[in-house]
Amino acid sequence: MYPVELAKGIYWVGAVDWNIRSFHGPALSTHRGTTYNAYLILDEHPTLVDTVWGPFTEVLMRNVTKVIDPAKLEYVVANHVETDHSGALPAIMAAAPSAKVVCSQRGRDGLRKHYFGDWHYQVVKTGDSISIGRRTLSFVEAPMLHWPDSMFTYLVEDQILMPNDAFGQHIATGFRFDDQVRMDEVMEEAQKYYANILTPFSPLVARKLEEVAKMGIPIKMIAPSHGIIWRQNPGHIVDAYAKWARPGGDRSCVILFDTMWGATRRMAEEIGQGIVDAGADVKILRASATDTNDIIAEVHKAKGLVAGAPTVNRGMLVHVAKVLDELVGLRPAGKVAAAFGSYGWSGEAPPEIEEKLRKIGAEIVAEPLKVKWVPDDTEIQSCREWGRRIGEAVLRE
Repeated sequence: MYPVELAKGIYWVGAVDWNIRSFHGPALSTHRGTTYNAYLILDEHPTLVDTVWGPFTEVLMRNVTKVIDPAKLEYVVANHVETDHSGALPAIMAAAPSAKVVCSQRGRDGLRKHYFGDWHYQVVKTGDSISIGRRTLSFVEAPMLHWPDSMFTYLVEDQILMPNDAFGQHIATGFRFDDQVRMDEVMEEAQKYYANILTPFSPLVARKLEEVAKMGIPIKMIAPSHGIIWRQNPGHIVDAYAKWARPGGDRSCVILFDTMWGATRRMAEEIGQGIVDAGADVKILRASATDTNDIIAEVHKAKGLVAGAPTVNRGMLVHVAKVLDELVGLRPAGKVAAAFGSYGWSGEAPPEIEEKLRKIGAEIVAEPLKVKWVPDDTEIQSCREWGRRIGEAVLRE
């Protein structure tokens, strides 16, 4: 990809990664690839905002060089230490050794420990600004969105917010702007990104949105460090974040299950029918056949979470445990939940699942439902009635 102009003298100079399929090691699936967005601002004091992941250093350097000699850079803003945004920083600083690295205090600490560079740092905090000529860079610290060092850069005169990981998505596209791509795919990836990364920090997200709103900053464009740039309707993603930061979810339920020989699957289907009978929507997802990060995104959307597994080795099947352990770490707020499962002779899985659901912070709205061996007609009816109770709990305000 070549440089793309956002506004007069402001360029996207990043890289598109069409092939990546997992992020943060194997922790986050990226079915649609991603981008590493960096922004070059031409002014009296040329400035680069963020870099790219190390393997794409050559792409960044080529794009910058198409616009300006990298040696002329005077400021390099590092909004975030994580290496997918700072990996090319050593190469940039080698090309422009007199440039100042602008970052938060924790950003400086992190960059020093990552790269051990003898660079000139300029530490900034919320409210600080730097004149680069006709333009002014203003800074807003955003700790734990999603690292302690994170901050936003705002171009005052152009009203462009560069918030690094906030408002981003893992999606590779041929075009750079929201009005040029399929928004259904973008929003799907944006919510998956939020669900799997920012969910634990939702109270901080809500407070930061309120803080920025009170500052009265006009925003014409939001240019994050992953995915597309919001120029047609930047308020759309801001409103989405405000919604996603609130506890609960829509009037639906996710049934997460796994099965050995089909009995727990049959329970899941009948429970799902009961939830639908109550008037709530449902998605039934098999843990061993569905991407974990996709499951987490669906759980984030829904108010209800029902989890089930047969008992094996006095516990639940491992794929269900894996998803629940991820959710314990993320702690999505405002969920209602219940546990179920089939068993042959001991039946420990449903109470073990319920304990995980409690650790997530969910409200348990029904006692664990257990069926020995394969459910008969009476037990099938019990599954439906139990599911209806869950559906009613999902529909309660």
